[in-house]
Amino acid sequence: MTSPAQDPARVARRRRKHERQAVVFGLIIAFLVVLGLGALAIYTDTIDSPVSEPIYTPSTAVEHMAPACLPEDEDSPDGVLPMPYDKVRVRIFNAADNRFALAGASEDVLSDRGFDIRDTGDFTYQVEGPSEIRYGTSGIVQAYTLAAQFDDIELILDDRGGKVVDLVIGTGWAEPLPVEEVPLAADQPLENLPGCVPAADMEPVEREYGLGRQPEA
Repeated sequence: MTSPAQDPARVARRRRKHERQAVVFGLIIAFLVVLGLGALAIYTDTIDSPVSEPIYTPSTAVEHMAPACLPEDEDSPDGVLPMPYDKVRVRIFNAADNRFALAGASEDVLSDRGFDIRDTGDFTYQVEGPSEIRYGTSGIVQAYTLAAQFDDIELILDDRGGKVVDLVIGTGWAEPLPVEEVPLAADQPLENLPGCVPAADMEPVEREYGLGRQPEA
């Protein structure tokens, strides 16, 4: 009688089973590697997340805050240059009066100029006074580039971690400047806004999440 260990058919079946297991485990490992690299790229802002940025709103209004000073750039000893418009990711929220589509109007103008508009909607409370740009320490250059489109706007530093900036349209809303009046040139360094404070010396306001969205990881 032929022993089971020497049965050619059984040996062949066992070999095929091992080969299938090797393929399955190889695919799983490859998937995990790709997933990890993708997560790292999103975390470092190398690529955009496929998931929309969650909507955050602060719990209390901010009456006034000094703008953060521009960061230093070793590649631009004369000063940091404006951010290309298509690299500025913006979300626009109407905090003036929900009866008017101010967010949509601003979206049209800024989109025509090349800004990357990610979302529009209504803010959770009314902002009295000028419109605001809310930004984090990683988005200071983006905030300055967007602020240059307006004649009068408040810059509010919050504790977000990414580079997306929020344009919050207040009751003192004014439309963006005509493009020929925007005081920016791609090859000219930005200038610090009057009264700026180094970001490291500032206390950012808390950025709370709401409207049914979850905070980013």
